[in-house]
Amino acid sequence: MLRRSIAAILALFLLAACSSTTTHASGDLSYVAGDGSTIYLEPKERGAVVTLSGVTLNDKNLSTQKWRGQVVVVNMWASWCGPCRSEATALANSYKELHKSGVEFVGLNTRDGQAAASAFNNRFPTGYPSIQDQDGQLILQFGNLGPAATPSTIVLDRKGRIASRVLGPVTQAQLRGIVTAVLEEKTS
Repeated sequence: MLRRSIAAILALFLLAACSSTTTHASGDLSYVAGDGSTIYLEPKERGAVVTLSGVTLNDKNLSTQKWRGQVVVVNMWASWCGPCRSEATALANSYKELHKSGVEFVGLNTRDGQAAASAFNNRFPTGYPSIQDQDGQLILQFGNLGPAATPSTIVLDRKGRIASRVLGPVTQAQLRGIVTAVLEEKTS
């Protein structure tokens, strides 16, 4: 099973290597639209622990530190992002499917005020909480592997380290393959 998961991820890498990243404009906001390129880091290649803490759109404090020991999916989104709207259903379905396996999800809203972020979240509900990151300080924790496109999805391993990153909209099958590979890793 692990070999099949790794083979699936490798196939995603080969497909992603053939594409490019494009810069688009949305009103007065400039953003980079990802091409779906995916990276996966072997456990020995992973860097420092990432802990995201902040206030959710429901006005509750949340820290990913409480999820240490679990795989965590972090999706960066913004209300003005068209691809974010198109991936919302895939993320909601992935959350329903993968949460049963102990996988946690958190959204990371960037560049939106509370009203715009809440309106988006009400229109495109995912079922999991989102933290406000209006000033981009939380994104900085990802370092060189940070979200370089909107949307981006990062999978943290059980230790809280970046295991994988997808630039651009993620599909349910793509996310399932990545998360399954991380779940099947032996912890050391």
